[in-house]
Amino acid sequence: MTASISLEGKTALVTGAARGLGLAIAQALVDCGASVWINGRDEAALRDAAARIGANARPLTFDITEEAECERAFAQIAEEGLDILVNNVGQRDRRSFEEIGREDMARLLDANLVAPFDLARRAAPLLRASPQGRIINITSIASEIARGDASYTASKAALDGVTRSLAAELGPDGITVNAVAPGFVLTEANDEWFTGTPEIAAHLQRRTSLGRWASPEEIAGPVAFLASDAASYITGHTLIVDGGYVTHF
Repeated sequence: MTASISLEGKTALVTGAARGLGLAIAQALVDCGASVWINGRDEAALRDAAARIGANARPLTFDITEEAECERAFAQIAEEGLDILVNNVGQRDRRSFEEIGREDMARLLDANLVAPFDLARRAAPLLRASPQGRIINITSIASEIARGDASYTASKAALDGVTRSLAAELGPDGITVNAVAPGFVLTEANDEWFTGTPEIAAHLQRRTSLGRWASPEEIAGPVAFLASDAASYITGHTLIVDGGYVTHF
């Protein structure tokens, strides 16, 4: 899918890109011609990821929840401009609702909602100067099905709301703001959970139109599409990429 999409001359920032879905997204954008800043907190892991992706991937180590680190990172990004922001970082706490305290919830919201909001705010002046300003938030089908996992569901549903509100606010500046809501994706973080729990595979086979989970690359393609000129008239939209899970639900 990404082969027919051109992002030549574009510069992107992908958060949480050292591994998993973020790495696949960064790879897809580079494959389409973009120069990509890959973000994370582990400098060594980012260097390894950049080497895997290729010459157009550059590590940018900073914690998206830390004000001073974000300010420093965007000062560096501003030197050459920015066309695409992909807010991919997302934390999850799989404990039950009654086990998650106030501080736990605040910490999760800080990473999953407050930080993406803040990065969009910082990126906006740079995206206004771009002929193709794009913000793409990675949310989740959890906000559609709302079946347990209350803290994560709340954070992703709120990010869907931010996607729509920013689309309305930034549209007059020519900036599109969309979200991609993945279903079950077989990343490193989920590998043990999926492969070590046979009932998960059986559930997906029964409840998903395609009968399986996604590879990270199958989510990265739609992100590249939304970043491209092909999606120039799409904004305020959450694209569900779940193999038909929500349809069956």
